[in-house]
Amino acid sequence: MRTAMRSSDTFRSLAAFAFLAAVVNAQAPPNIGQLQFQPGLSSVQCLTPSSNTDGAPVTVQPCNNTPSQKWTFTSNGIIQIYGNKCLDVTEGVNGDGTKMQIWTCTTNNNNQKWGYTRDNRIYWQGSNKCLDLTDGNLSNGNRIQIWTCTDNNINQVWNTGYSINGLPGQSQNGQYGYNNCGSGSSQSSNCQTLWINSASDFCLWAPPYEGSIGDTERVQVSWCTKSGRGTRTIPNGSLKGVHFVKTPDYVQVTGVGDFTQMNIPRGDAGGELDNRGADGNGNPIGGLVYGNSFGSGLQYHDWTEFISDTEFCIRACVGPHATSLCNHIYDVMGCYWNIPASYSSGVFEDCLGNSDQPMGVYGTSTWYQGVNPTPSAHPAAASSSCTPLPTVSVSPSSSAAELKVVKSSLRSLEPLKRLLLKYHWTLRTVLV
Repeated sequence: MRTAMRSSDTFRSLAAFAFLAAVVNAQAPPNIGQLQFQPGLSSVQCLTPSSNTDGAPVTVQPCNNTPSQKWTFTSNGIIQIYGNKCLDVTEGVNGDGTKMQIWTCTTNNNNQKWGYTRDNRIYWQGSNKCLDLTDGNLSNGNRIQIWTCTDNNINQVWNTGYSINGLPGQSQNGQYGYNNCGSGSSQSSNCQTLWINSASDFCLWAPPYEGSIGDTERVQVSWCTKSGRGTRTIPNGSLKGVHFVKTPDYVQVTGVGDFTQMNIPRGDAGGELDNRGADGNGNPIGGLVYGNSFGSGLQYHDWTEFISDTEFCIRACVGPHATSLCNHIYDVMGCYWNIPASYSSGVFEDCLGNSDQPMGVYGTSTWYQGVNPTPSAHPAAASSSCTPLPTVSVSPSSSAAELKVVKSSLRSLEPLKRLLLKYHWTLRTVLV
């Protein structure tokens, strides 16, 4: 029989099975195509070889959407770059601290065979070694190593994703919509790329057609307060209260409204959307989340949303505590328990705040959903420096607004253009 609380000793007794289970359940990342590999400590840095030559060291460098950061994880377990180079264990030395290089891909080369676990580790096949951010150092040029795989080692977490300037058509197999959404807006868009920046600039996952959250969780699309990102827009008047907070570890938006205008049936108690469903794909499949709060166009790899016909909460996390602060295992507990915050009607505000305690974690013990008794939610962390807004309604995104200004400026130059052309032909006639 399960008990509501499990001690840290019990967790350690299960550690021997955790890595094997992760290996058995997943051999390749759920994301497809050319991928960026970003250390769990920061999505600002990317796995990068120093050059396109055999023996080039593999390091971390700022993500920049160049070919030197676009890796392909193939079905036979090689991690390829530049078309013919592979991630390679230098001289095949199976020892802690062996540094990584790239080398020309060769068939059946054990130094180039890798797997990807459900908890986002890259492991060297046939060994107990994982790709490791050396000393947890995010400095540019830090050379990556292998190290004995250990549970809860943030240095061995490698998230897969895409530059906001290099979005794929689709990011996961079986995806309903698309991620490279262009500009403009349409209420029939099936864009599955979402943004969180502020109370006046955020998106929510909601159904593409009328249906309960539970029935449509795999196909949800992006509904945004900003136009110009290729998404649907949240209908004006449907948001009755919005509270945005940025903490050192995450951004979140909570609020209330009438979301029957976003295809959610009246009376639907809702459900959870998150980056990791039971099969490893997201709910929705292929859903990507970005924002500017921790870096321009930074991808959030860990996120969770709850939405019903009358309330919502969405949180996107960064850094070493991302998986615990954006936990996705409490899918029937709703907003108030998972993301305690302000849900006041008539209040629209942007705030700074402290980070909440991880949902479900109480000291050294973790509660599991369905086990009685159910503990109380943690109290909401303090927020401050709040800036009130009169309301939140649809307006152009900054990129769309900037494009509009440029076009307007060009139109204002038309008289000057005509004058210059007239002068050109007059001068040409005189010279001839």
